[in-house]
Amino acid sequence: MAIRILLADDHPLLLNGTKAYLEAQFFEVVDTATDGIEAYHKTLKHQPELVIVDYDMPKQNGIELAKALKKIKFPVKVILLTLHKQEAILQEVGKSIAGYLTKDTAMEELSNCIKTVLASKTFVSPSLQKSIHFDLTHPAVEKLTASELKILSYIEQNYTSSQIAEALFISKRTVEKHRSNIIEKLGLPSSAHALLLWLKQHPGIF
Repeated sequence: MAIRILLADDHPLLLNGTKAYLEAQFFEVVDTATDGIEAYHKTLKHQPELVIVDYDMPKQNGIELAKALKKIKFPVKVILLTLHKQEAILQEVGKSIAGYLTKDTAMEELSNCIKTVLASKTFVSPSLQKSIHFDLTHPAVEKLTASELKILSYIEQNYTSSQIAEALFISKRTVEKHRSNIIEKLGLPSSAHALLLWLKQHPGIF
């Protein structure tokens, strides 16, 4: 009997791509959701063995969804599949979530993650463990939202606004709005290189 999975992601292309991949691996995707509240109710309705969920979703993020399911002691295992690389998420493995991997390594690691989690073990992507070195106690980081932190990480890698927009499936205008908010929160001048200079002056955040 196929393992039954509910899939939640607010990016249609990523949602459909992951769904197709899982079905090709002979898993049964019982339903999909595009926000955390919808995912919560569909999980209760379909009672899947697994929920694979993005972190940054409308209404309720992936961790909030996992905690809500755990609070009612719902018998489902949650895997977080996300762009985010955060120590705070890593700390939820074995608590609210059973698995944690990022979208850039998902195709190589998702099947192994699912098998590991179904065996009542936890899974964290090996590449993720090596790459997480966010300083979440840094006062500057505490000012930023998850979306702003994600944008900043791409800026640190010298991505342009257009490249960031393409990577995150959002508009260039949205990226530039986030960039303006970051600059304002960090108290920086609005020059093109202000953020890159600030990142060089604050090593260890990414």
